[in-house]
Amino acid sequence: MTSPSELSEADRKFLENLRCKPKGTRFYNWARTFTSRPEYFLAPESERDIIEIIQIAVRCGLSVKAIGSGHSPSDIACTDSIILVMDKLRRVIAYDSNACTMTVETGIRLRDLHQVLGQRNMALSDLCCISDQSIAGAISTATHGSGVGFGDLSSMITYLVLIDGTGKRVECDQQNNTDLFDAARCSLGALGIITQVTIKCEPAFKLHAVQKPITLDEVINDIDGFVRSAEHVRIWWFPYTEHAVAWRANRTSMEKKWPKESFVRDRLYGFHIYQLQLYKARFMPNDLPGMARKHFKRRCMQEKEWVDDSYRVFSYDCPLKQYVNEWAIPLDQAPSALKQLREWFNAEERKSDGVRVHFPVEVRFAQESNTWLSPTYRRTVCYFGITMFRPYQKSVPYKEYWQAFEDIMRTHQGRPHWAKYHGMFYHDLQRAYPRFDDFGRIRETCDPHGIFVNDYIRNRILPPSKP
Repeated sequence: MTSPSELSEADRKFLENLRCKPKGTRFYNWARTFTSRPEYFLAPESERDIIEIIQIAVRCGLSVKAIGSGHSPSDIACTDSIILVMDKLRRVIAYDSNACTMTVETGIRLRDLHQVLGQRNMALSDLCCISDQSIAGAISTATHGSGVGFGDLSSMITYLVLIDGTGKRVECDQQNNTDLFDAARCSLGALGIITQVTIKCEPAFKLHAVQKPITLDEVINDIDGFVRSAEHVRIWWFPYTEHAVAWRANRTSMEKKWPKESFVRDRLYGFHIYQLQLYKARFMPNDLPGMARKHFKRRCMQEKEWVDDSYRVFSYDCPLKQYVNEWAIPLDQAPSALKQLREWFNAEERKSDGVRVHFPVEVRFAQESNTWLSPTYRRTVCYFGITMFRPYQKSVPYKEYWQAFEDIMRTHQGRPHWAKYHGMFYHDLQRAYPRFDDFGRIRETCDPHGIFVNDYIRNRILPPSKP
């Protein structure tokens, strides 16, 4: 890789004019599980700036990665060369009220997108929990909500603009450059910089959500009935118990209402004391099973109900830093996977030195899609998400949990969530994704100089024999 000192004076001046953070600034992802020290943090203001940056990178052998909020707990955005901070590219380009579509620059954060959509009486049909992400980051990793009748965010894109690794601006949709379109909607940043997208929305709506306790066997014994019991369904299953919390939401014309919040129950105990208990459990892990049972009884036995604008109901804060792992398996294999995971938890609890876990297992659902690298490619799926508390002072022994979890997911034809750190590499992914080799060929065409290659892409997307 070329040292910045070898850049031409004109190139150096151009890059310095776009620098938005001091030299030596580190990049950390949100969970602070991965870091890198890029030579440049650049804030482009136009497609022209991005094209020029890419051309400089090609001439000088630099690498380029774009970031939004850096919310992914993996190393997908890490590079020691150039990071593009896309926050200045967040304009609304166009909207069509009749077709219910909106075209935006891809640096826009979801929280801001909700506002501009609401001003035009539109909303996203389904949504992930975290609204701090940029739309480009969300679609590039096939971020998803929950509902078997709804696809992930990538599937909502009907048109996009990509600046490829030669600086060429390419437009694509289902009629034009179709293969590139189906590859780019979940591209991991490996094909280029996505600068514009058109999103298929629907008229703005409210959601009526009900959250109540159920048993795990209710889900296992009738998975089809459970996932179709509402338009949007998810559960949080508490390990070491037979209990879960079911969340169901449907479109409604009811008046808005929220459950009354208790400072003691919801803030003091629900966050601050709970976080302290998790930290203490770092040193006394055998307390965790009892903590899980007590937390469920104190916080989750009461039924809750609320009505609000859809994006407010879909979204919730994620204040605790975490290690996260998430996989998607075919929906019909969900009961078997739940049983195996329960058996593993129970076996570990019986061991004096067994693995102890912190958080509930989140279970969500999504409709199949045609996006090549989406975990939903040609199959409706059940997502399993596991998390472990990540205190700053001490690391948590999570890897044994990850290994057991991934083994179960692999035996059920699992595909990992791209934004989460996982143990799948090139040959594993080649077997899991029918269009994986096709994606690789398009990547070589779009990025012949490898300027979008970082360790994440090198270890997972490039064949091991490639330099």
